[in-house]
Amino acid sequence: MSTNDTTSGYGLAGDTGAALVAAPELAYLPRMPVGYRPKIGLIGTGGISEYHLRAYRKLGLEVAVICNRTLEKAQQRAAEFYPDAVVTTDYREVLAHPGIEVVDITTHPEERVGLIEAALEAERHVLSQKPFVTDLGTGERLVRLARARGVKLAVNQNGRWAPHFSWMRAAVRAGLIGRVRSIDFSLHYDHSWTAGTPFEELKHLILADYGIHWFDAATSLMSGRLPHTVFATVNRAVGQTMKPGMLAAVMAPYGDALVTMNFSALVKHGQSHRAVVAGEKGTLVSTGTGLLDQRVSLFTEAGEARPQLQGDWFENGFQGTMAELLCAIDEHREPENGAGENLKSLAFCFAALRSADVGVPRAPLL
Repeated sequence: MSTNDTTSGYGLAGDTGAALVAAPELAYLPRMPVGYRPKIGLIGTGGISEYHLRAYRKLGLEVAVICNRTLEKAQQRAAEFYPDAVVTTDYREVLAHPGIEVVDITTHPEERVGLIEAALEAERHVLSQKPFVTDLGTGERLVRLARARGVKLAVNQNGRWAPHFSWMRAAVRAGLIGRVRSIDFSLHYDHSWTAGTPFEELKHLILADYGIHWFDAATSLMSGRLPHTVFATVNRAVGQTMKPGMLAAVMAPYGDALVTMNFSALVKHGQSHRAVVAGEKGTLVSTGTGLLDQRVSLFTEAGEARPQLQGDWFENGFQGTMAELLCAIDEHREPENGAGENLKSLAFCFAALRSADVGVPRAPLL
């Protein structure tokens, strides 16, 4: 090709002429069941519980019992959100309380398994904080127990109901971009707020604790399919003082598709978050300086559609996980964020962790 040939430009010019078209109407906001409003018991009142309780109050749900090993912390949460709730330090009082049908367990993973098991044995539906478990075998056992007791077990993968992820997933399911060919997540943000907290002690802080949202998003966008293999690397950033590596990358081939993720977690200036989902018929792009200001575009042959999204990750996300569990209970089906489904996301994540530890690709084991 000569330098005067502008017909293809070696693919450098890009697609700059997309006409603006109306965005399709897609159901992406959390949906509550009609009339079903069970009493909820909360076990664990750490920092994340604030967002759970804020979401439940806005949804008009009743949290009847709040439990924490430190009574003062449970009292503080109750006073702030549900002053009429019973406050206790004994999780067994939550399970024995009359009328409690759903238990939300927000404790750390090492404490959570026994609490989930006890709640399932008591035939209570459970919403587990993420990550659900630290090994797949334990997760499979809890899934079997929930089925045996006839109750639902869901996971607080709240990123699924972040407006941009939820709209993009709805667009994929509606066939608007055809079969997915590639997914790329690129995150440049500042995670140094974890310095000096228990999070800093996590070896795989970025991939296992933070990145689990993106492993879950990829799995949902790929309709539950898992990659053939996963290659991941974690590195320390120049000048960093925090213990865990703050730079991470993941590459996961599917045979006919590819998922990539890049995390740069010590960016204080010029932060950006970007997600690109490319399909046979179109592309979804989400961009923003943070995760609460994401703007989505749908590019197809017809042009570019820009939906005006409502809500944000923290509002919609924490509402969505509980609302979906309640809908599943009411409609006698498995929740979209069910623990069995979440094990696929964990298998993806755990393969990345193993790969980062040994420096070679690893296959999901589920």
